[in-house]
Amino acid sequence: MNIGDVSQESGVSSKMIRYYEQIGLIPPAHRTESGYRIYRDSDVHTLRFIRRARDLGFSVNQLAELLALWSDHGRASADVKRIAREHVAELERKIQELQAMKDALKYLAEHCHGDHRPECPILEDLAGAIEVEAKHMDLTRFGAGRVNPVRRKKQIQ
Repeated sequence: MNIGDVSQESGVSSKMIRYYEQIGLIPPAHRTESGYRIYRDSDVHTLRFIRRARDLGFSVNQLAELLALWSDHGRASADVKRIAREHVAELERKIQELQAMKDALKYLAEHCHGDHRPECPILEDLAGAIEVEAKHMDLTRFGAGRVNPVRRKKQIQ
């Protein structure tokens, strides 16, 4: 099978197949005398594994660990579970960060008049030119904690 066929069968682009080969995630493909890559069905199976793991958001480093465990028939499933749980914890942290970003932007957008006036708490917050107290939400991680639509002070420098 050539790289185009493997790409179609596995759902991994030819560019990513070459990249995974380059970084050592998959072994180099066998080559014809003219230099074309030749793949086997087992390569397609490995690339499908990689595709599914990437779809679940595993990093390349985690993926390398998972591939090593997958090929080790004497592995302990506890090792696989540890990697999965660590990844879940990372995803939960990212979800919290995204939620905080969404809340900050929503708060800023709700307090922008959106009219002909030039004052805009969104731009002021992005520029760091306003002082504020956050109400009921901890938005300080993403900056919205500085916005108070009632009491704004522009820093003059």
